[in-house]
Amino acid sequence: MSIPTEPIGSIPRPPSLLAALAGHAEGRVKDGELAARQEEAVADTIGRLERIGCPVVVDGEQAKPSFATYPVAGLESLDPDGAVIPFADGHTRQLPRLAEGPFRYATRADTYLLAARRHTDLPVKQAVIAPSALSLLYPPDGLDGYSREEFLDDLVAEAEADIRACLDAGAHVVQLDFTEGRLSLKLDPSGGLLDDFVALNNRVLERFTAAEHARIGVHTCPGGDQDSTHSADVDYVDLLPRLFRLQAGNFYVQLASEPDRERVLAVIADVLPADARIFVGVADPIDPVVETSEQVRDRVLEAARHIPPDRLGTCDDCGFAPFADDTSTSRETAFAKINARLEGTHLAAQALGL
Repeated sequence: MSIPTEPIGSIPRPPSLLAALAGHAEGRVKDGELAARQEEAVADTIGRLERIGCPVVVDGEQAKPSFATYPVAGLESLDPDGAVIPFADGHTRQLPRLAEGPFRYATRADTYLLAARRHTDLPVKQAVIAPSALSLLYPPDGLDGYSREEFLDDLVAEAEADIRACLDAGAHVVQLDFTEGRLSLKLDPSGGLLDDFVALNNRVLERFTAAEHARIGVHTCPGGDQDSTHSADVDYVDLLPRLFRLQAGNFYVQLASEPDRERVLAVIADVLPADARIFVGVADPIDPVVETSEQVRDRVLEAARHIPPDRLGTCDDCGFAPFADDTSTSRETAFAKINARLEGTHLAAQALGL
């Protein structure tokens, strides 16, 4: 496709997997049975993406407990009472809290990538959590015998290894999920926390070459869980200039759900990084109405008035079910929206003569 188009990551889990996850949490389903249901869900997800013509596929995060916590799931050095993330509809998500050092990943994302590649010959994209999100695991009061500086050194090393393992395993692109970027401006409107997040992520990204940067991307959005957001009320334009300081070759920018897309696109055009490609969100996972291909086409053409077509791509605004238990969007709706993104992007490319 002459305008690249990619999914962001998560897709709602099928009923069989949701039932297995619930049973596993209650001790009724053993590890092997859960793994089998996850493998089936990955195969089904990739097969359906192939059938609707996705040029780049994902595993839908079918085996991840959540987009944010997969590296630490099962670690014994955690307590449950970490940072709380409030969403606009009143529900919350809570991160775990590091109880002792040293910090190490329990699971690396290449395990999901290798499992996905068994089911397809198409390029596979792999999402990883940004180190800035995991920095929130360290308790504000510190840990005896394990300083925050030591923790950040360990975190940077682990995040680099996570990305590098995916690149080495043949990922088409590795996408850092950076949803906490916009949220940070809600927590600290001065931008100091966001600057810290960007600096920490760049400590990892600067360890990669320019050729590797071309296969690394960053995704930003105001959160998406149970059809609600955590920071959509934060002015997007305050984030973008700092976001584009990240040393990545691709940026995946939630846009379909923005009330004033032209304003955001104008800012993107002003601060567009050299050699980076901007994937604009053209399908909104939170909106239950499936976009038409013509609506998607028009959103792409709108973006092309601000971003050179050779620097433009399309994506979904966010994952459709970043947390495994999120059933607010049906699996069928997710695939319908992805299909609309594909068809609309193709129509826009034709309209642009590409």
